[in-house]
Amino acid sequence: MNNDRIEGNWKELKGKVQQQWGKLTNDDLDRIDGKRTELVGKIQQHYGKSKDEAEREVDDYFAH
Repeated sequence: MNNDRIEGNWKELKGKVQQQWGKLTNDDLDRIDGKRTELVGKIQQHYGKSKDEAEREVDDYFAH
């Protein structure tokens, strides 16, 4: 899924994203606001993953 589709559907995707990455808070999700780079950064921060790992997880998740 490209960045435009993430941003455009963010309100619908927020709940699913929070289910996938449960450590993300509502404040995190509001700040992310559909921006892929913000989502990757928050996953890195909360889960201690490298940028590459977080990007791969996001890409794999939104590829489905």
